[in-house]
Amino acid sequence: MDILPELNLPPCELKMRPDADSRRGGAEIYDAVRRRWVALTPEEWVRQNFVGYMVNHLGYPQPLVANELALRLNGLSRRCDTVVYDRNLHPLVLVEYKAPSVEITQKVFDQIARYNIVMGAPYLVVSNGLTHYCCRFSGAGYTFLREIPRYDLIKI
Repeated sequence: MDILPELNLPPCELKMRPDADSRRGGAEIYDAVRRRWVALTPEEWVRQNFVGYMVNHLGYPQPLVANELALRLNGLSRRCDTVVYDRNLHPLVLVEYKAPSVEITQKVFDQIARYNIVMGAPYLVVSNGLTHYCCRFSGAGYTFLREIPRYDLIKI
């Protein structure tokens, strides 16, 4: 396995295996949300660490977290990186991940905002594992928050 970058997140226990499937090549990481092994890409490294942070440190219930959720936007198939639902199974938080080497720009926010046209979540999060942004969406627009709220403190 290549050396994985240290992220600006608390450490979490992740299962990884080197070169598990010669057809795909490369290392894999276990996604506990999807309950399967996936290719260990830089973006996936961020996703798994960030989901671990949300579940283990911010109290997000793992059964209410979905990774790689398919959606249709303007007739095109897209995938939302992570969706967290409220207890009534309404989208609550959308998360978009980028590799640590990718800068978080307006283009990234535009991408998640487009997904939110379909999903209608009140919170949006963008992270490259080093820098994290969270905003609250309301009819008046987006308000950036200083930190990602704990699940039990989210106001709908």
